[in-house]
Amino acid sequence: MKSNARVYVIGHKNPDTDSICSAIAYADIKNRTEKGKTFVARRAGQINEETEYVLKRFGVRTPGYLPNAGTQVKEIDIHEVPGVSSSISVKKAWELMNNNHVVTLPITSPSNDLQGLITVSDIAESYMDAYDSHVMSAARTQYRSIAETLDGTVLVGNEHGYFIKGKVVIGSFHPDTMENYIEKDDLVILGNRAEDQLCAIEMDASCIIVGLGAKVSKTILRLAEERSCVIISTPHDTYTIARLINQSIPVKYLMKQKNLITFTVDDFVDDIKEVMKNQRHRDFPILNKKGKYVGTISRRNLIGNKGKQLILVDHNEVSQAVDNVKEAQILEIIDHHRLGSLETMSPVFFRNQPVGCTGTIMYQIYQEKDLEIEPSIAGLLCAAIISDTLMFRSPTCTSVDKAAAEELAKIAGIDIPEFASEMFRAGSNLKDKSPEEIFYQDFKKFIMGDVTFGVGQINSMDAEELKSIKTQLLPSMKHECGKHGIEMVFFMLTNIIEESTELLYYGSGAKEVIEKAFEISVEGDSCVLKGVVSRKKQLIPAFMMALQNQ
Repeated sequence: MKSNARVYVIGHKNPDTDSICSAIAYADIKNRTEKGKTFVARRAGQINEETEYVLKRFGVRTPGYLPNAGTQVKEIDIHEVPGVSSSISVKKAWELMNNNHVVTLPITSPSNDLQGLITVSDIAESYMDAYDSHVMSAARTQYRSIAETLDGTVLVGNEHGYFIKGKVVIGSFHPDTMENYIEKDDLVILGNRAEDQLCAIEMDASCIIVGLGAKVSKTILRLAEERSCVIISTPHDTYTIARLINQSIPVKYLMKQKNLITFTVDDFVDDIKEVMKNQRHRDFPILNKKGKYVGTISRRNLIGNKGKQLILVDHNEVSQAVDNVKEAQILEIIDHHRLGSLETMSPVFFRNQPVGCTGTIMYQIYQEKDLEIEPSIAGLLCAAIISDTLMFRSPTCTSVDKAAAEELAKIAGIDIPEFASEMFRAGSNLKDKSPEEIFYQDFKKFIMGDVTFGVGQINSMDAEELKSIKTQLLPSMKHECGKHGIEMVFFMLTNIIEESTELLYYGSGAKEVIEKAFEISVEGDSCVLKGVVSRKKQLIPAFMMALQNQ
């Protein structure tokens, strides 16, 4: 069993409006232009208020959360071995294993709950162990199962009854001798001698098995019925009967029920590899989200699996990508940032343009493929461009971005200045947020050589609001510094109206990086950068140059 061929279109961690809206748009483009796969937009983190406002404004559902790109069990081949009832005979279980070419058989309830497992080794060991002659009654073996195992027929008695007391004996002696070792409720294997059959019935045997298809007289049958004795006729000889009869016991007697090692469809392959390696079992049961049995996997299933298929939008840095992105198969990257550290196992389609927003590239792709843009999608992409370019104020904004936004606004039926004001107001409403939530709302990690640093940003049209959250952010910056190898932490409090940023900083060397990057003198715990509003085009390039020249 394998899930449908799905490709996840996903942006970076701590997603912004461009990251989310571009993922939704590109999934729409791919679903309308490519067959055989389903393209699904996903998010790698919690969306912010601005993005939430935009999605609600245009009636679009928030993409599902994909926190980890690692391969899950549901994405590899699951062997759909049917579960069987615990009441089937060992012989029947063996036949099913041979027919399905498996060595493990799951035992399930009528509602598909996993009750146990039986393996070829379990069956083999049961024949090597010296079981006593009471094993069949101890296992509560049904008479019908005994008859089926011996290819026989129940001539008289309740075939649905169970052999629950007594031992199995072969009546190969003279009737006078048989009386000494046949006890009440025993199961007796006999031949065609009527006097032996009569003796067993009189000794209160619970079941008589007659071999070689021998005839049983009406008198014996009537007497057996009166004494509630089951008579089974089989075409096999005594040796074959004795060899086969233990195979009639129900599998629940041999199956393993305790400490079963199971996995779920949502488990990650990396997490279960070690468990599988340290166990002698060849097959492991898989349960669905409701705890129901769905199939089995073995170590062979883990070989050569390709994992999740991803299309990355609005980023190409490993540090910004969904966790375990290296385990996934990356098919495409659509971005507008500098070339980052992401590496792929095979060539991919990589489109990277020096524009202010990935949403602008999406608009171009719609045009190139001659696809009509739905008003809701147009609204999302217009919002992405307005957000990323700070309504065309950012130095990252190009004439291409502005033209695209204006065309998209017409399709969506919105007025850009009015909509931008509403969107920025929704996004900068930080009153009900904790300092930690504000800090991670738009935080990205960067690596330059041996130096790892993080930069967060908040855009607001309200200078007083930016001022009020400054003191709240400093503890979070100190807490983040040192985590995940981050040596320096910076935070941009960007005033959209004034087109300036107050840059907070923390960490060894952070002050020196700012001074070298912008050729200014820095005092205290922050500095004001006039005209700096873009992390991507103004702050990060300046930092990279400063670090490179150190």
